[in-house]
Amino acid sequence: MRQYPSDIAFTPAVKAIQSEKGSRSAYAKVEEKGWQTAVTPELTQFLAELDMFYLGSSNAEGQPYIQYRGGPKGFLRVIDEHTLGFADFGGNRQYISLGNFTDNPKAFIFLMDYARSRRIKVWGRAERIEGNAELNAKLSDPEYPGRVERVILFHLEAWDMNCPQHIHKRFSQAQIAPVIEGLQQRISELEAELTALRGSMG
Repeated sequence: MRQYPSDIAFTPAVKAIQSEKGSRSAYAKVEEKGWQTAVTPELTQFLAELDMFYLGSSNAEGQPYIQYRGGPKGFLRVIDEHTLGFADFGGNRQYISLGNFTDNPKAFIFLMDYARSRRIKVWGRAERIEGNAELNAKLSDPEYPGRVERVILFHLEAWDMNCPQHIHKRFSQAQIAPVIEGLQQRISELEAELTALRGSMG
């Protein structure tokens, strides 16, 4: 039984090292303040803006595995205050994550907003749902080309927003496209002005 939600990550071994390195007292205060154990409007908004995340799992031997998951914007969605879900699109058919979930349902979601230097860590349990047409339809996007093979539900146990330090800013194609379009428009305007000026001088 965990005393604090953060105990899902701050195990006795972790706390011992925090004590050794001098950060235990600071994190003891974090424990008392508490990590979130349910979906909040802040987390919902964060998810709505993302088109990718990293999914962590481990097999029966404890061997970890990290998988990149991508899809349309907001494809990791809130099912209820303790459950997230996403459409599992067809890929390379290795099925490592699915096999790991069978051995060990404990899983981890790492959410990154590179443009705003924000990250959220989410701990919980993963469940695969096969052949549920209603859930498939609820979590799919008809405009996205990926083929939905199943649904993965993530039963949330704890989450925390991490500090922004050392996050290098990166921008998606969708984020930089308007900037490039504006620059191209300005270049066209300047070229037209230059052509007109040359014509007036000739």
